[in-house]
Amino acid sequence: MTIERFELGLKDTGAGCACCAAPSTSTTQQQPADAGVSTTLLVEGMTCGHCVASVTEELSAVPGVGDVTVALTVGGTSTVTVRSSAPVDADALRAAVAEAGYTVSDNA
Repeated sequence: MTIERFELGLKDTGAGCACCAAPSTSTTQQQPADAGVSTTLLVEGMTCGHCVASVTEELSAVPGVGDVTVALTVGGTSTVTVRSSAPVDADALRAAVAEAGYTVSDNA
């Protein structure tokens, strides 16, 4: 399995999931200097940069989230890392991923 990484900003949402020519695989927001808690989620169903941007946008809206990084695994389970200065409610993170249209694996 090969994981490719590309940086893409939240404004890069023009391409739809079914029509992406090349998979974009990572997006990062500016991390606050005091971010000290890291939470890893395994997310199923993402296939492209648009998916990554959707998940990142929803997770970034959760209070306390300072940074979101996604390592996209097309056709598999992607790794999403959420950084914050204090622990963030796991149910809020799961709800944000669900709001974006994806599923957090129970193996996270």
